[in-house]
Amino acid sequence: MSSAVTPMMAQYLEIKAEHPQALLFYRMGDFYELFFGDAVAAAEALDIALTKRGKHEGDDIPMCGVPVHAAEGYLLTLIRKGFRVAVCEQMEDPAEAKKRGSKSVVRREVVRLVTPGTLTEESLLEARRHNYLAAWAEVRDECALAWVDISTGMFHVTQCPPVRLGPELARLSPRELVVSETKETDLADIAAEAGAALSPMSRGSFDSTGGEARLTQLFGVGSLEGFGTFGRAEVSAMAAIVAYLEITQKGKLPLLRPPMRESADRVMQIDAATRRNLELTHALSGGRDGSLLSAVDRTVTAGGARLLERRLTSPSRDLSVIQARQESVAFLTENTRLAEDLRADLKRAPDMDRALSRLGLDRGGPRDLAAIRNGLIQAQAVAERLSGDFPEGLAQASARLTGHDALIDHLDQALVAEPPLMLRDGGLIAPGYDEDLDETRRLRDEGRGVIAGMQAEYAGEAGISSLKIKHNNVLGYFIETTATHADRMMSPPLSDTFIHRQTTANAVRFTTVALSELETRILNAGARAQEIERRLFGALRTEVIDAAGEINETARALAEIDVAAGLADIARSEDWCRPVVDDSRAFEVGAGRHPVVEQALRRQGAGPFIANDCGLSDGDGAATWLLTGPNMAGKSTFLRQNALIALLAQIGSFVPAGSARIGMVSQLFSRVGAADDLARGRSTFMVEMVETAAILNQADDRALVILDEIGRGTATYDGLSIAWATLEHLHQQNRCRALFATHYHELTRLADQLDGVTNATVAVKEWEGEVIFLHEVRQGSADRSYGVQVARLAGLPHAVTERARVVLDALEEGEREGGGRAKTPLDDLPLFSAVPPAPPAPAPKGSAVEDRLREVHPDQMTPLDALALVYDLKNML
Repeated sequence: MSSAVTPMMAQYLEIKAEHPQALLFYRMGDFYELFFGDAVAAAEALDIALTKRGKHEGDDIPMCGVPVHAAEGYLLTLIRKGFRVAVCEQMEDPAEAKKRGSKSVVRREVVRLVTPGTLTEESLLEARRHNYLAAWAEVRDECALAWVDISTGMFHVTQCPPVRLGPELARLSPRELVVSETKETDLADIAAEAGAALSPMSRGSFDSTGGEARLTQLFGVGSLEGFGTFGRAEVSAMAAIVAYLEITQKGKLPLLRPPMRESADRVMQIDAATRRNLELTHALSGGRDGSLLSAVDRTVTAGGARLLERRLTSPSRDLSVIQARQESVAFLTENTRLAEDLRADLKRAPDMDRALSRLGLDRGGPRDLAAIRNGLIQAQAVAERLSGDFPEGLAQASARLTGHDALIDHLDQALVAEPPLMLRDGGLIAPGYDEDLDETRRLRDEGRGVIAGMQAEYAGEAGISSLKIKHNNVLGYFIETTATHADRMMSPPLSDTFIHRQTTANAVRFTTVALSELETRILNAGARAQEIERRLFGALRTEVIDAAGEINETARALAEIDVAAGLADIARSEDWCRPVVDDSRAFEVGAGRHPVVEQALRRQGAGPFIANDCGLSDGDGAATWLLTGPNMAGKSTFLRQNALIALLAQIGSFVPAGSARIGMVSQLFSRVGAADDLARGRSTFMVEMVETAAILNQADDRALVILDEIGRGTATYDGLSIAWATLEHLHQQNRCRALFATHYHELTRLADQLDGVTNATVAVKEWEGEVIFLHEVRQGSADRSYGVQVARLAGLPHAVTERARVVLDALEEGEREGGGRAKTPLDDLPLFSAVPPAPPAPAPKGSAVEDRLREVHPDQMTPLDALALVYDLKNML
């Protein structure tokens, strides 16, 4: 280090050396300053000015800064762009530092590491989504995944072998994944695919023996057995999360709930590709719009929205849980008035989970206390509406809403109705709550009135109407007159009262003994009031934290009621039915609809959604529908809607159908659509094969599989062979329920050879060379793919579609003559066909129906004549 380094820069470099992987927000007064490489990176990421400050080893020191009061917005931008930020605060007043010497530097410390998985600020989080921090651990032959949302206190763990890590991360969508430094390289791709920032930690952080002690100390228990039976890998993963939080929060651990152990066999297994293809929480185009979550989310609280997303991403396989949720939804569907009143109460309930978390981390403010108070008051109102005979799920939730009377009363007496945002703003404690505070406030407020009276008195005494009493941080209170009155003020008898303090270009400033005494009283009163409010806020915060467990339970109960009321609202407004869910292998859907597409059609005014039946029940054997039909006819929509109906049924929701019976689905697989994975060097066909392989290797006899256009990414006969073998394997080995859409009409022969395979087709109608999509799924198989007609609808030039029709006719003729195999008829076609001129628009053809309608004169018809006309037109068709 150069000898020219200033004490301040020496301090900066020392702190920065302790946090080399993070941008250092170095507090200097009202700004966070960044220097050297941090400044260059931050200036580019934040689009702010890059300046310089002094020199280091002969070079200019790059510098940029952000205001402290606006730091949260800049933090959010940096976190979204992949940075970590170390927040370094001033730990003492500059005046204290000067007592140690004129060149002493204000003591500074990093108080927090801001990372994607450890956000708590309201402005940095999405209110309706969880913000998970996850950790994966491997201990000998055991592996586990733990995850926590420190903004709500949720803490979960599950066994997770390496093959399940990708699907689990896809389910949770954590913002950050903590792994052992020995696994960083191996897990980099999996974390990147899940959109999680990877944070390596030392192997010691994953020690299960020391980790158990760390966990028991955190929760204040002698053993973890009271929370469940955890394996070594599970303890290791949970301990790693706690160790990471200790590092990033600098010892201020959040209020975590006791860990809950999840069992993989209690939820429907859904892999990453299926979640993406079915657009469960995000549309393929990005964002929530167009996703299933967006279509079904009628919740009115942030906690309810987060719970609904958890259920959609992890449908239950516990029949009793599913049926209990259905009972609650059915009850609120039938009792419309009650449901509407509950939703009105819930709308006024703040996000208590996140307010409690901020208070626990000492980042909360007066409004977080008010959120707890208001949330508990609304919980009481909801409980009063649910007093009586209700389904078990609602009754149990209602029982967890009460028992906070003392805390509500205390908070209500202590806090004003609308507290300020920041504690330093003051004014959060209600009048009458603390006598000492009231007396101090009176002194402070009366002092201001006395100042005004004193100003009038001095103005009269001096005979100067423009005399003012002002205040600044240097002089305190002072008397100011314009320079034109300076001589008079500094001459007897006025100079006996007014003591000169300062002369400026335009004004002269004075004080008096009485003003100095009053200033001391006023200034002490203001500081004293702030001190009292800070002490009272701390006491209230402690009281709330002591009741954290019960408050969390109340927040969870409100979320459960909100989800039930929201699902009842959509069931009622969208005409959904209550499905029968049982332990059979049944899959019977009558008049099923796609919830997202149906809503989109309604918004566009494009007509009603055509509902279709689906029956995959076949006793104990395999049950497969082989679906054929042209593109754009609705095959993919039909496949997806049945998968979504099964998923909705197992979260306890009603489903978009006229009727439904769903035997428990253990796994949901979807292979719909295709795209390159250029980052991994995979072609469209390779991606398709990888996803298909995962299905064939993992699907059990309780799985539901939907496959669309298997084999289309390669040569015709290769693709046909792969599709044929895939269908046979699903039928004979996996023995699961499946919907298999294809353009390979040769596969329809399998329906005659394999029990349980049924041909179905999406109906179309041809009219004068055009194809009309009816969107109806019927038994049977399609005889054509109508590709040329679809190409014409897409807008291909007429010359291209005409040429395609000629080539198609030749190919089909060759195949007929070759006994099912084409005999290369293209040799008989000219290499280049003359481009025909654009055909004239065909003359409209008349019809008997049109001729009959031209004869009609509506104004002269009676109702009986009109009815007769309808019958005539029907007969003509």
